Amino acid sequence: MGNYSSRREREEMQELLKAYQNLKAGRAASFLEEEDFERIIDYYDDQEDVPAALEAAVIGLEHFPFAAQLMYRKADFLIAQQQYQDALEVLDAAALYDQTDISLPILRTDAYLALEEPEKAARVLEEALEQFEGEERIELLFELADVYDDYEDFQKVFDCLRLILEEDPNNEEALLKICFWADFTGRSEESIRLHQWIIDEHPFNELAWFNLATAYQGLKLYEKAIDAYQYALAIDEKLDIAYRNMGDAYIRIRKFREAIECLEKVLELSRPEDVIFEAIGHCYHKLENFPQARFYYRKASHINPEDSRIYYKIAITYYRESKFDKAIRQLEQAMKIHRSQPDFNLLMGDCYFQLNQLREAVQYYATVVKLKPRNLRGQEALISCLLQGGFYDEAHSQSLQAFELTKHNALFLYTASAALFGAAQTKEALLQLEQALSVYPQGFKKMVDLVPGLLQVPRVVDLANQYLKKRKGK
Repeated sequence: MGNYSSRREREEMQELLKAYQNLKAGRAASFLEEEDFERIIDYYDDQEDVPAALEAAVIGLEHFPFAAQLMYRKADFLIAQQQYQDALEVLDAAALYDQTDISLPILRTDAYLALEEPEKAARVLEEALEQFEGEERIELLFELADVYDDYEDFQKVFDCLRLILEEDPNNEEALLKICFWADFTGRSEESIRLHQWIIDEHPFNELAWFNLATAYQGLKLYEKAIDAYQYALAIDEKLDIAYRNMGDAYIRIRKFREAIECLEKVLELSRPEDVIFEAIGHCYHKLENFPQARFYYRKASHINPEDSRIYYKIAITYYRESKFDKAIRQLEQAMKIHRSQPDFNLLMGDCYFQLNQLREAVQYYATVVKLKPRNLRGQEALISCLLQGGFYDEAHSQSLQAFELTKHNALFLYTASAALFGAAQTKEALLQLEQALSVYPQGFKKMVDLVPGLLQVPRVVDLANQYLKKRKGK
């Protein structure tokens, strides 16, 4: 029966097209109805033959000059052919006969957007909202939200979506979109109120629960967010994005075991992603289960082998286990991808320092300082390594440079003094130490760490006590 109906429709369409061609050629006196022209236009539109569809609309209007529907179709194809002003003129004419069709504001909007006049497009839709209701009003609100998005009035995008949900609380498209815009516009509190109202009316709307949770998460109310995610999952246990976000919330409150459970559920419900494996690795890392952390980091690196930071994270786990050679191998892999990454060079320097290969450590620390000369950690590591290796002249010079580059951080007055002591320039070292103590007396402990034998020098102890007592007296 279906095939028969389809064949019959094709035969009717062929007869209609034949009559249309005869009419164009002036060979027949047969009469075509307005609906016949609409069917012919639909046929050419389905064939993606815009010029033929436009021609059919033009010929139809020659026979039915007051047919608003044909005018709308003509305007639509003019827009497709980038004849925007002509389309607007046709729509103005159509408005004289029928202003109740939603095609009128939507096509005007399309034309104004194509002309890069989004303010006019927004005004058309804002005025049309007063004329339409129900599904048509909701369609216009979606159109208006897109227009506001185009010219970056993002607060109004949120407003449009809120209005849609106030009319249709279960509108899935609006629920999916407003989740992003609530966070983007910083209107999480308003989103909470809106979704609490929706849940009161429709308690089994899992997207409303999910959006409520993300709004709480946006305000860093992680416990409340987790509760709301759990309600969403009670309604739809396959909502993998809820497990993903809940895993993040657990990480934020340092409940890493619970986070792992959520993230493993994501892997069950969706295709494997490097970010999920990496997040699970991060949780095991925080739990100091370094072998398991590496297991998941490696899974992440198999999916995204060009992510240098994953190899860096694996290196950190080896460093924490004092497996410095293995950490170095991972860092070498990371640095094949991004050689000039300060963090990678810093950790490489730390590894060689721990292996007492100080010349190699100095090279990597020097790279960090070159890349980020104002970085306190890099400067401190380089100078400490130079002192440890007995490179006192270089340590003194680097300390003075670091002092200037770090806005006169007094730590580097101490390291300069330590370098002078190491070079047996005691007089100059004491003067430098006195200057450091006068600026930042509590930094003296750091110098003792750098030069452990310093407390055996009576003049150093006397000088330190003098300034430390002054500080206590204050």
